[in-house]
Order: sequence, then structure tokens, then C-alpha cells
Amino acid sequence: MATARCQPGDWIDVERVLLEVDERAANLPEDTAKKPLRIWVKGFAEEAADIGDEVTVVTTTGRRVTGRLSEVNPGYNHTFGRPIPELAHVGVDLRARIEAYRAGGE
Repeated sequence: MATARCQPGDWIDVERVLLEVDERAANLPEDTAKKPLRIWVKGFAEEAADIGDEVTVVTTTGRRVTGRLSEVNPGYNHTFGRPIPELAHVGVDLRARIEAYRAGGE
């Protein structure tokens, strides 16, 4: 079960609006332009808060960001998509070519 409250020093994720709808670029697609630009920032809580409360985090780079608490103890769940089969062996091939070059071969 997810924790609904953080304590000072807990690793958390906050959400905030970076740009309101009227502050966004004019050349955005219509469906995108209708929504504010939101960001999520992970860091260590400065104070206790419940999910949805405003709280300040200190990021690993020392930046202080205030937003609404969205998650306590968040993980990283991004992806770069499925592997591309044609590129799967590029690293192995490149290492072999570099080794051959260093050995004076082709």
C-alpha cells in the first residue's frame, strides 16, 4: 500500500504547474495548448505533508522546489521504448572494431 503522508527527509515527488494555458507557446497542437505545462520533481521533503498538500523538496542538486505532494518514495518508471533489433549488436560490433584498430588490424 502506498504511503499517503511524508515526513521531513523522505524521498518524494511533487507536481507543479510550470506554465498556465495562457503562457504557453502559440504554435502548440490544439489539444496540448488547452492544458497547462506540468512538471514533476523528485527530492527530499522539507516538512511533513499529505498527498495533495503543498510541500517543498530539496533535489539531489540542492535546488528547492515547491509543489503538491504526488507520491512518497517514488521510483523511476520511464522507458525509451522497445529495443530496435537492427541496433541490438551495434555496441558489440563497435567494441570489436575498436579492439581490432588498437591491435593494428582492420
